[in-house]
Amino acid sequence: MKKIHIALSGVIGLLLAGSLVLGGLHLYGSQNTLPKDTDLAGWDISGMSFVEVRAGLDERLKAIQALPLVLRAEGNTELTLTLKQAGVTFEAEDFLRGLKELDEGKLMKRVKARRSFPQSWSLGAHLEIKELQASLSPAWERETFGVPVDATRRITVDDRVLYTPETTSYEVDWTTLETTMRAAIPTRLSRLEALQGMGITLEVPLAVLLPDVTLKALKGQGIERKIAQFSTNLGASGPGRTFNVDSAAKAVNGTVLPPGAIFDYGKAIEEAKTKYGFRQAPVIVNGKLQPGMGGGICQVSSTLYNAALRSGLEIVERHNHSLPVSYLPKGQDATFAEGYINFRFRNTTGKYLIIKAAVQGRSLTVKLFGTFPQNTSYQVHSQTVEILAASDKYISDSSLSPGSSRVIQSGKTGYVVETYITRFIDGKAVEKKKLSRDVYPAQKRLIAVNRAGTSKSGSPENLRKPLVEDGIRSE
Repeated sequence: MKKIHIALSGVIGLLLAGSLVLGGLHLYGSQNTLPKDTDLAGWDISGMSFVEVRAGLDERLKAIQALPLVLRAEGNTELTLTLKQAGVTFEAEDFLRGLKELDEGKLMKRVKARRSFPQSWSLGAHLEIKELQASLSPAWERETFGVPVDATRRITVDDRVLYTPETTSYEVDWTTLETTMRAAIPTRLSRLEALQGMGITLEVPLAVLLPDVTLKALKGQGIERKIAQFSTNLGASGPGRTFNVDSAAKAVNGTVLPPGAIFDYGKAIEEAKTKYGFRQAPVIVNGKLQPGMGGGICQVSSTLYNAALRSGLEIVERHNHSLPVSYLPKGQDATFAEGYINFRFRNTTGKYLIIKAAVQGRSLTVKLFGTFPQNTSYQVHSQTVEILAASDKYISDSSLSPGSSRVIQSGKTGYVVETYITRFIDGKAVEKKKLSRDVYPAQKRLIAVNRAGTSKSGSPENLRKPLVEDGIRSE
């Protein structure tokens, strides 16, 4: 009997002990307050109720995202945003998950969660840089810092080459600013009160913004000075011819030729035809002067040819006229025939070249600007090596009296001309070479005759396809 009593007492004891343990676990796991010595990003939340913590956290997250961010830039410029406007957001997702494990679920899970609940928690901070870039936009940069201005170069009326330096500006250095921003984001709620009083101030890191054209780049092109000048006289040119010379000069004027590039006069004439137009003036057709469109344009190519020679440039293509011209010595002209004959030269200076061309009064002047040795110069000399006598050509004309004749076109002497160029260094001739051997054909004298009343016949030359020099073909 005694043994039964003892056993029964043991069972009752165990039940009481189990109840006490279970009750203790229930009390422990059902607490609605945070464990002792718990902090969230420096905010002491020990013993606070779950409801109180959640409400306080929401309030603090809103407050920290509303903190003022003062961005200071060059020239005492300031821009104030909230952290949220700057793309900064905060969250405490890890803590809230831990809090949920304390508050919800089965008893043993809550007990386990409370036992392993960390004492210290941190905030998560995130930066979406695009939000800040929307505020510090390119438009804001232009308004705040202005825009960079290209360096410029101009050539004065007295042929000086003047440069104006570029004006730089600034743009936001986003790589540095993003790094600075991430380091400045507050992640301690314990600092909230202090930050609410003064906010966060950052200097906006800037990068120098250069224009497309800098003084260094512009000067690097090598336009140092005037290196050659040549002029020809318009003489008794009529209004149409003067207009045509001026149109072609305008198309050539301002041409910038990179090193090694080829100047193409044909392209300049196309531009002149489109932008300025041409007028009627004498042109050379199959070796004879007659009215046509664009007469006089070869004076520009010829003047430019002489300037190019005196700069030592490589002549790629050049032809003399079929008739000598009045404004240059024989052998020193450069004709142009649209679609057949062109004038071209290459920029061999090693630097950029600028061509200036203009009609002033009764003179056409071409100037070249670039890089050229100060102690070097060129002289051009032409000499007639052969004179070609004009021959006679007879054509029948029945309108004349039998056996009679009449000169209907005077003949002209022709020439064979050789042209040489001499290079001088420090005033001494160091090289002489032949540039060209040009033929200016003699013009036949045309004589009409009536031999025994034969019928009139025309010259076979009239059947040739017309070659228009010193002008453009009529459409």
